[in-house]
Amino acid sequence: VKQFSCKDCEKRFIHRSSLRRHMRTHTGEKPFSCKECKKSFCDLSNLKKHMIIHTAEKPFPCKECDTSFRDVSYLKKHMRTHTGEKPFSCKECKKNFSRISHLKSHMTTHTGEKPFSCKECKKSFRDESYLKTHMRIHTGEKPFSCEECKKSFSQISHLKRHMKIHTGEKLFFCNECKKNTRKFTQEKSFFFVMNVKKVFMIHIRLFLVKNVFVMLLVSKHT
Repeated sequence: VKQFSCKDCEKRFIHRSSLRRHMRTHTGEKPFSCKECKKSFCDLSNLKKHMIIHTAEKPFPCKECDTSFRDVSYLKKHMRTHTGEKPFSCKECKKNFSRISHLKSHMTTHTGEKPFSCKECKKSFRDESYLKTHMRIHTGEKPFSCEECKKSFSQISHLKRHMKIHTGEKLFFCNECKKNTRKFTQEKSFFFVMNVKKVFMIHIRLFLVKNVFVMLLVSKHT
């Protein structure tokens, strides 16, 4: 019999200790702290899992690709990349996912919910990864570094875009003047390069305006 009931969400538990542990999800209490890095956890089992990070122990190997994991649950999740298993299904659109976290993130596209809020500017996001990316605006963190010039970026997409400066990859090509974006970005500031698509579209519009003007002149004299 589940005699211990949560007053916040009415969830019931067999043991009082289970109710206490559950209540921390509402209060945010994290009484179990890591002595190495001071990170705190609401559950002792989560602290024990975390401690393996510091010991570097990874006792659970994948038989398919020799990757090892510090927790058997991580190994199980990883195995789905080999099996293609997607056990978590969206009730709204029947789309399947390999991880429950991916399903939860997807569900916000249906509900419009944005449960992850920035404490600095109160902006909200539907996915925790978006919040983490956003937080770098406030912290100034730039974890993605270019191996060619050592310039750092806050987002991997910005690094990939930047790398095209070094590779010479041509993103856009103008049929009118035969220029490509490599010509536009040479010896320009990084801000200019990051907005190259916008700059290129302005460039194209100049030719459109010019062509319309020529057409008007021709029609006027015929």
